[in-house]
Amino acid sequence: MRSAMQALEQLRELCLALPETTERLSHGEPTWFVRDKKMFVMLSDHHHDDRLAFWCAAAPGAQEELVREEPERFFRPPYVGHRGWVGVYLDVPDLDWDEVGEIVTDAYRQIAPKTLVARLP
Repeated sequence: MRSAMQALEQLRELCLALPETTERLSHGEPTWFVRDKKMFVMLSDHHHDDRLAFWCAAAPGAQEELVREEPERFFRPPYVGHRGWVGVYLDVPDLDWDEVGEIVTDAYRQIAPKTLVARLP
């Protein structure tokens, strides 16, 4: 399992690889935005419990499906969970970073304008 700093660096790399994304602190946590305006991923480093995770935008119905199928890996985050956002634990054994990359890209697709989404591979 990676350290919290290694997980943050890997998550940062995934988020900042997407078109016109920026990072800044929001509510004391590293957070990634599209065009410096709309948040799509937020780190949750022991802010509400003792787990390392991130919260992200998700397609309609995705949160419910992921939490139901794998509650040890996914959760409904506070504050944004009612909007369909999903929480993803980063402190699980055998974390699949390719899957995390897909989740981050899906979050970006939910928030970014169509012109930016069209630039994705």
